Amino acid sequence: MKTIIIATNNKEKIREFKEMLPKYEIKSLNDMNYTEDIIEDGTSFEENAIIKAKTISKFLREKNEYVDVIAEDSGICCDGLNGEPGIYSARYAKDHDDKLNRDKVRNELRDKDNKSAHYNSTIVLYHPNDTYEVFEGKTYGRIIDKEIGHNGFGYDPIFFSTELNKTFGEATKEEKNSISHRGRALKKLLKHIK
Repeated sequence: MKTIIIATNNKEKIREFKEMLPKYEIKSLNDMNYTEDIIEDGTSFEENAIIKAKTISKFLREKNEYVDVIAEDSGICCDGLNGEPGIYSARYAKDHDDKLNRDKVRNELRDKDNKSAHYNSTIVLYHPNDTYEVFEGKTYGRIIDKEIGHNGFGYDPIFFSTELNKTFGEATKEEKNSISHRGRALKKLLKHIK
C-alpha cells in the first residue's frame, strides 16, 4: 500500500482524506513526530498549502526521507463579505472554534442580501526536488441563518449546498464527499497520480 504524507494534524481533514483515499496509507504530522507550528502567512489558499508542503518536505529530507507530501488549505468564501473568511476560515472569530466562527459569519451576513458562498480546497502535491502540482476544488451554496445538522465540521451546519439541497451538516459522509470542495480537488489529484 502506497503511503501519502498529509501535512496536517486536523483530525477531521485526516478522516476525510482516509475516506476518499482508501487504497493509500495516510500519515499525518503526528505520525512523523512533527510538533512545530507552521506559520501560514500566505495571501491565498495555494500559497498556504505550498508553505505547509515545503516545510514538511524539508523536514523529511533532513531525516533522509524522500517522499511526496500533500498539503491542503481550504475555507469558505462568502460573496456578501467580499470573499471572507477565506484563508482565515479556521480562525475567523477564534482559532479552531467552529461554533464561534459560524456565529461570526452568520452575524456579519445577517443584514446582507447576498448570502451565496463557496467552499474552496487547494491541494499541493510537493516532490522532494522542490517541484509541485496544484489541484483546486470548489462547491457552491449559501449561508443560512440557523444551524441544521450535526455532521461534518467547520461551517457545514450553516452551508446549504445547492447540489445536495441540504446543509453539509445534514449530509451523509458519502453525500458530502461526492460533491465537496476537498473531494473535487482530490479527484483531480488522483487522476494526476494515476
